[in-house]
Amino acid sequence: YMGTLSECLFFFAMAEWTPQSWRTRPIKQQPEYKDAAALARHTTMLERLPPLVSITEVDSLRSQLAEVAAGRRFLLQGGDCAETFAECGSDTITSKLRILLQMSLLLVWGARLPTVRVGRLAGQYAKPRSSPTEVVDGVERPAYRGDIVNGLDPADREPDPARLTQAYFHSAATLNHVRAVLAEGFADLHVAKQWDIGFIDRSPHRQAHLDILNRIRSALQFVQVCGVDFAPSFKTVDFFTSHEGLLLNYEAALTRQAPDGRYYNAGAHFLWIGDRTRQLDHAHVEYFRGIANPLGIKVGPTTDPEELVALLRTVWPDPEATPGRVT
Repeated sequence: YMGTLSECLFFFAMAEWTPQSWRTRPIKQQPEYKDAAALARHTTMLERLPPLVSITEVDSLRSQLAEVAAGRRFLLQGGDCAETFAECGSDTITSKLRILLQMSLLLVWGARLPTVRVGRLAGQYAKPRSSPTEVVDGVERPAYRGDIVNGLDPADREPDPARLTQAYFHSAATLNHVRAVLAEGFADLHVAKQWDIGFIDRSPHRQAHLDILNRIRSALQFVQVCGVDFAPSFKTVDFFTSHEGLLLNYEAALTRQAPDGRYYNAGAHFLWIGDRTRQLDHAHVEYFRGIANPLGIKVGPTTDPEELVALLRTVWPDPEATPGRVT
């Protein structure tokens, strides 16, 4: 459907949404799979697999983001531009978690605000590209679109539907490790020294960093003496996952309906619409307008203000009823 912004808004308001209604819209940034049967087989498998995140966790994040918007919390999001399957190891995941915990600790101390921690991990396996092909050693090949689509090796550039389920299992392994180390006390403020980051030792701000950690430890000792050391907030933290919702075959297959009738993307707590896929009448906006997860919208110099307002009205028609929905 093509028309004015107001006509597009009316069309979206009247159109019935389903997890598959995006297929009726133009779409960008999708790989071309040669084996349609293999694609159907792997998306069907994803539809049957357990959710990676819970509805309760997703709703909790949206509530916390509403407090961020109200100035009562600080949002910290960090991680890789794109994850790879090869880096899905315990040491790498723990290192990423360590950096985010250390950063959030300093933010809490400096801003005196609770911090919402969102990692770009456990699903950030797709890459938008400016061109579907590239020339490698004089040969035109499909562009590398991230491990969820194809391989970085020029000989492994054919989009492979099996990588969709591989992405799911690597995401599940990452989430499982994050939850395990948090359950084992990795986020306990009493062991914050374990979060030390190597590059800080070479930073000109090293001493200031150490001074803050020492003051935090001193404050914790005081709290312990006062007998309130056993509060859960001292022992663990909420940690949420996010990725760009780029491959709609994958995202739609991980969409689940809640008992109240709402639909959630069960592959991550938070997803965002990228700069290359935020066209109002296209498939990505159609898909994202129907899920209850909190969403991000990437904006920049190419964003037209009028189109941004129309986009917000499409994916967030009732801000008062759903605070924290869009970031």
